[in-house]
Amino acid sequence: MTTRGVLYVHSAPRALCPHVEWAVAGVLGTRVNLDWIRQPAAPGTWRSEFSWQGQPGTASKLASALRGWHLLRFEVTAEPCPTAEGERYSCTPDLGIFHAVTGIHGDILIPEDRLRAALTRSQQGETDLEAEIAKLLGKPWDDELEPFRYAGEGAPVRWLHQVV
Repeated sequence: MTTRGVLYVHSAPRALCPHVEWAVAGVLGTRVNLDWIRQPAAPGTWRSEFSWQGQPGTASKLASALRGWHLLRFEVTAEPCPTAEGERYSCTPDLGIFHAVTGIHGDILIPEDRLRAALTRSQQGETDLEAEIAKLLGKPWDDELEPFRYAGEGAPVRWLHQVV
């Protein structure tokens, strides 16, 4: 089985761009040359996006390969397939990485135990339930990445397919 997804590099310093390509190539097992364009939301940074196809778990491997660079903002998505749920990873320098399981329509699926834990923390006065649910849905990451997403509207997408 294969799945497909998209890697959105929302912002990267120019010096980091070849390292991103090498990391992605290492995960996909094929040479990768991304089309980099300036990111107007953060002057001095560049953005790129492309579609990939690979085994379930590829999104996780891509996110792991990219998460160590502090100045990088990115998202990786994977569509659900017959053997795996979809996934979404978001990463920002300030917030770190966010992971969510997604359903066939792109909705975030929150496991029951995580909802129960959020409710318990809220009932014990440790946190606000609304804030906990917002975190479970990735709202802080969406809020930080939205200006970068908007700045990328109309950007070219490169379609890469890995033969498995």
